Amino acid sequence: MTSSLATVSYIGATILFILSLGGLANPETARRGNLFGIVGMTIAVLATIFGPRVTPAGIPWIIGALLVGGSIGLFAARKVQMTQMPELVALMHSLVGLAACLVGFASYVDTSTVFPTEAEKSIHEMEIYIGILIGAVTFSGSIVAFGKLSGKIGGKPLLLPGRHWLNLAGLLIVIWFGRVFLNAHGIEVGMLSLLVMTVIALLFGVHMVMAIGGADMPVVVSMLNSYSGWAAAATGFMLSNDLLIVVGALVGSSGAILSYIMCRAMNRNFISVIAGGFGTGGGAPAAASGAAQPAGEVAPIAAPETAELLREAKNVIIVPGYGMAVAQAQHTVYEITRYLREKGVNVRFGIHPVAGRMPGHMNVLLAEAKVPYDIVMEMDEINEDFPKTDVTMVIGANDIVNPAAQDDPTSPIAGMPVLEVWKAKTSIVMKRSMASGYAGVDNPLFYKENNRMLFGDAKKMLDEVLAALKT
Repeated sequence: MTSSLATVSYIGATILFILSLGGLANPETARRGNLFGIVGMTIAVLATIFGPRVTPAGIPWIIGALLVGGSIGLFAARKVQMTQMPELVALMHSLVGLAACLVGFASYVDTSTVFPTEAEKSIHEMEIYIGILIGAVTFSGSIVAFGKLSGKIGGKPLLLPGRHWLNLAGLLIVIWFGRVFLNAHGIEVGMLSLLVMTVIALLFGVHMVMAIGGADMPVVVSMLNSYSGWAAAATGFMLSNDLLIVVGALVGSSGAILSYIMCRAMNRNFISVIAGGFGTGGGAPAAASGAAQPAGEVAPIAAPETAELLREAKNVIIVPGYGMAVAQAQHTVYEITRYLREKGVNVRFGIHPVAGRMPGHMNVLLAEAKVPYDIVMEMDEINEDFPKTDVTMVIGANDIVNPAAQDDPTSPIAGMPVLEVWKAKTSIVMKRSMASGYAGVDNPLFYKENNRMLFGDAKKMLDEVLAALKT
């Protein structure tokens, strides 16, 4: 393949990637957007393999790597459950960071490239230094995020004494060794600087994500997505690959925008999230210091009574959460939705931007269960309709329906926009127990007079509700 044809292929792939991002912005066009991305990546890979920069001797190695990586990806796609998608995404981000580090070290020890001027050599070395820095932070941070999302590491933030000073000291050391690296007259001196910086960057990635609480994990996922994009862009600069630069910039900028959207949805400042988020390790009741304790009695409800309320309702809003994902109850939810709609009940879904463990988690689950896109509404679209709703069903959600965000200024989630399910005539919350959510904040919703608690596994209880509806 000639250089001109490879460039044209890269341009076509870039256009397809942009169309892919545009398609993924809407559930109805997501499949088409995904297809654009697959075609674009196929063109990019083929143009790179058969382009002028790859020698024939290197093609078998590349094909072998593609077969190994493709097999692992195919295995993961077939075996990984939908509830494991957040940690899988974090793991994929770590691989991007690791690749950026390895490419950076390989580019530095490669002596085949000759630079016409000292300035070009310095620019290339700066690209290597920054690329490894971003890649190392992305790699270690993503590994910790994987551990938190998979439950191998607790959700409670690790806030070291003087952590901001530690971060500042690390930054100053990185800058100092960057100067040493750029002025190094031999590979040995430069390699030492790179290794010191890499260790500091790895430690910073661990420290940064460990300091972020469970409630901020959706922001962490989108933030690491952005980091992986910038790491890919840095790799593109190191390899002088225009397509990799463009793709990395697209992923990095879109991830940054998504992180901003997530922070706004949680009434959080992005810098404050990075400096140390809130959360106490989900699953155990824990009230924030100074926050008002919920008071009142819990009113339990059984599946037949729930079915009766749904049967008599005219307007129903379902709010899914991570508990629905864990129980894999989305298909039963769809069956209940379809049955009620056939009976003339207006059923819709309310989706909070940070429901689940990653952005769009609930949308993916509902799409998998064939729930129609037109009845899946965002929080801003549906919040004003709760006062006109007969029954609201909350399936495994907690923090995103917590009225303390509006009523208790001392709560850790004060000011966070939430779905106002308590304004419905009757709200039904499905949970295994009275434990707090991932943020570790108690929920006064459970004690409201118009709220009922349907305890048990979401899948099992929804199956009983469906059976009662059809009886």
